[in-house]
Amino acid sequence: MEKVNLAEKFTLFNDYCNPRIIGELNGQHVKAVKLKGEFVWHSHEHEDELFLVVKGTFNMELRDKTVTINEGEFFIVPRTVEHKPVAGEEVHILLFEPATTVNTGDVENEMTRKQLEKI
Repeated sequence: MEKVNLAEKFTLFNDYCNPRIIGELNGQHVKAVKLKGEFVWHSHEHEDELFLVVKGTFNMELRDKTVTINEGEFFIVPRTVEHKPVAGEEVHILLFEPATTVNTGDVENEMTRKQLEKI
């Protein structure tokens, strides 16, 4: 049992769209990820996802609307809902999701990360 310093964790990597595991609880992963630009449209058949903005802001595009999530806010995407995160500037995000969640969900491409680094 050790405390986690979020600012410190975000200094350990500089790439985008490549989540790192920073905690585990009850079959869930807590992941740190940096995002800049557009991700891919995707959905998760069995998993809900929680996006908590630690630094910056981004838009969560849904098929029927766009939601802006600012620093200190979170947004939950329910399973099966198609979504695409978009960030004009670098944003630091914590993800809370089941350990089985693949970042690109039902899409497999160059952004897919099946094995995540623990930091």
